[in-house]
Amino acid sequence: MVAGAGKKKGEAHRELLARQSEIESGILDRAFRRAARNALSWRESAATLVAQNRSLVELSAIGPFIEKRVRHWIENPKPALGTNPPIRRDFFALADARSFLERKPEWERSLRGDLQMHTCWSDGSGTVAAMAAAARERGYEYIAITDHSKGLKIAGGIDERAVPRQGREIAETNRAISRSGGKLTVLRSIEMNLNPRGEGDMDPKSLSGLNLVLGSFHSSLRRTDDQTERYLAALRNPHIQILGHPRGRIYNFRLGLKADWPRVFAEAARLDKAVEIDCYPDRQDLNLTSLKLARAAGTRVSLGTDAHHPWQLEFIQLGLASALRARIPAERIINFMSAQRIKRWIAGLRERSR
Repeated sequence: MVAGAGKKKGEAHRELLARQSEIESGILDRAFRRAARNALSWRESAATLVAQNRSLVELSAIGPFIEKRVRHWIENPKPALGTNPPIRRDFFALADARSFLERKPEWERSLRGDLQMHTCWSDGSGTVAAMAAAARERGYEYIAITDHSKGLKIAGGIDERAVPRQGREIAETNRAISRSGGKLTVLRSIEMNLNPRGEGDMDPKSLSGLNLVLGSFHSSLRRTDDQTERYLAALRNPHIQILGHPRGRIYNFRLGLKADWPRVFAEAARLDKAVEIDCYPDRQDLNLTSLKLARAAGTRVSLGTDAHHPWQLEFIQLGLASALRARIPAERIINFMSAQRIKRWIAGLRERSR
């Protein structure tokens, strides 16, 4: 076991890989950094493979050179690692999330859908039909297609003219699913880009026909001053119902924004809007610390994988495990609602915003 005091095996391996990158340079720096990032989504821990006498090159981003180093760490445990730096703190490995969820399997059985994913309409690689097929394999009742909006040009965001075209494709996908006897409903949605004033980049008329709208910040994410007013403005935007990946953090890359989070979550609860757990391994945002504050405020929580490929729908386990760890009540998790209940919730929000 590599871990220092109180550290899970997966977390210790990941942190050792990250620390090794900091003392390497050039290609080795990049290799260790990439391995540390990929360790977030390993389905099994390196320690498990070693115990089973399996090769570590089965793991993504692990080649023969790094395998030797990781095996050495496992077979020759280091002393306590101490505290992870904030930029790598409060992230969990998929293997650990799966193990944690095994203790309460009813949570996965209660999960009805995934409320953030991207297709080839923006920066995803799968079609609407491909994402729907992957969701049907998981037994979902619904998914929300949330391609980026036009302001995020780097991600190929869609504009007002593309929204109805995508809507027709979603409608055809739903018809095809129904003809085949399927029960999945693909919801029309969008991840609308928000500026630091909480304003969206789409004409509100183009949003009125959507089932739900996520609003997310994608700019000015390295500011170190308090950003509470930005979040309050976003939540008060009448056109969004879910605040996506609120902190804007990314593992070992960006710490995320600061805010008076109890105040932000209290405002979300007052408005009956949801804050998201973005389940993508690099994001895991909201994180466990923030989720405990959201729980105290009574805020609704939404789970979205932020998947860009059909296979990435499995990342939902990271968010689900975080919600369970934070003791978010099941009745506050949007993804435990039926599609009809979600539509009624959205309709109520829109009625109150008029």
